[in-house]
Amino acid sequence: MNSKLLKLAIVGFGAQLVDGALGMGYGVTSSTLLLLVGLSPALAVASVHLSEIGTTFVSGVSHWRLGNVDWPTAVRLALPGAVGAFTGATVLSHLSTSAAQPITASILLVLGAYIIVRYLRPIAVRPRAEARTGFLAPLGVVAGLVDATGGGGWGPVATTTLLTSGRLEPRKAVGTVDTSEFLVTVSASVGFLLGLGTAGIDLGIVLALLAGGVVAAPLAALAVSRLPSRLLGVGVGGLIVLTNLRTLLSAADARAEVSQGAYLLVSLVWASVIVWTLATLRRRPAPLAEEVGAA
Repeated sequence: MNSKLLKLAIVGFGAQLVDGALGMGYGVTSSTLLLLVGLSPALAVASVHLSEIGTTFVSGVSHWRLGNVDWPTAVRLALPGAVGAFTGATVLSHLSTSAAQPITASILLVLGAYIIVRYLRPIAVRPRAEARTGFLAPLGVVAGLVDATGGGGWGPVATTTLLTSGRLEPRKAVGTVDTSEFLVTVSASVGFLLGLGTAGIDLGIVLALLAGGVVAAPLAALAVSRLPSRLLGVGVGGLIVLTNLRTLLSAADARAEVSQGAYLLVSLVWASVIVWTLATLRRRPAPLAEEVGAA
């Protein structure tokens, strides 16, 4: 049992390190692992969100101290995000495990693929107009809803949209989304506790993920300009796709040869993407202003 909790703490550390550098990845990575070890979708997502209350708080404070937060944007994003997260948690809590598992795995797989595509090439971002409520409110609701039903998604949806809209420079997009996630996480957790109660939630899992994440949060905020975000993005995205592909094929009762063929194809594509990314980074390193983790 101690060995299992240590592994979960390491996962929490790694997931938060990725999240702090990319503005996404903690919930998707942690939820994927918990589904893999046999937790039901609702309990897996609830455990991740409960642990995220601590990690998002520490991460938000760290980003604030480093000047990575645009507070008007954070507030206007967090409030509708909380509404979406509570709604998603309530819906997922009332779905049966057999119905919820393929839905959650599908969302996670799509998010994993989305992360890969996002990090194939850096996006040059030039700050333009201030983000308005009419833009942030729908974004917050959708991102919160996806986050609560899929076990992750706040970062992939919110960070990427802010970056491609050009309304915030990269470091502030990452810091603002990470900081606003605290309220979203609290709202989702309340929704899960009201829908599920505390039965079945393993406090040891929550505390292990929390411990690893809390240690990593300030390190990630500090190292946000040092990590190779493109390579990290495609690497983590591929792992998420492969893991959730396994869940979907199992739910569909796919034959062994079909599953093996699918794993091989996805693995070859993923390996090719990693090799291509390494080659482009060595040939011409991307300017920091184009990197999501740029300071």
